[in-house]
Amino acid sequence: MSRAYIALGSNIGKRADLLAQALKLLDGSEGVSVEEVSSAYETDPVGYADQPAFLNMAASLRTRLDPLELLRLMLDIERRLGRVRDIRNGPRTIDLDLLLYEDVSMDKEELQLPHPRMEERAFVMVPLAEVLEPGHPLLAKAESMAVAALRDGKEGIAQWNTINWRSGSAPFGS
Repeated sequence: MSRAYIALGSNIGKRADLLAQALKLLDGSEGVSVEEVSSAYETDPVGYADQPAFLNMAASLRTRLDPLELLRLMLDIERRLGRVRDIRNGPRTIDLDLLLYEDVSMDKEELQLPHPRMEERAFVMVPLAEVLEPGHPLLAKAESMAVAALRDGKEGIAQWNTINWRSGSAPFGS
């Protein structure tokens, strides 16, 4: 099985519940197993600013699906959870982005790997730092970005809570 890393975000509706539902749907899909999940972080919107704050997180997956099959599954889950694409970077019930898939580099219209803008976005790198496997080439950069973003508060990101997606009760703990 291959390892993939994804980012999840939500800013419409019951954000934590939607993140938990997306994780359950992924984990319940044939050929996909959710291995690790980061904490959730409340983040300011980027780009289109006239919208509510997001909850963002990252997850590590094991999968038998190839990158395009995994992307298509993620797009189907977005659709099932009410995602509507009418404003670029606009409000959304759920957003699932495939960030990394093993050491695959891909530049197709449908999918670019690694994700082309992830290293510019604290709302991606901060949660990703929690789930990257030890020794991963991005780990030091992700941890450094996380420390700076959370310490300085300049990136509009704050740890929110954990999401207990396996039991369905969210949020819990702190």
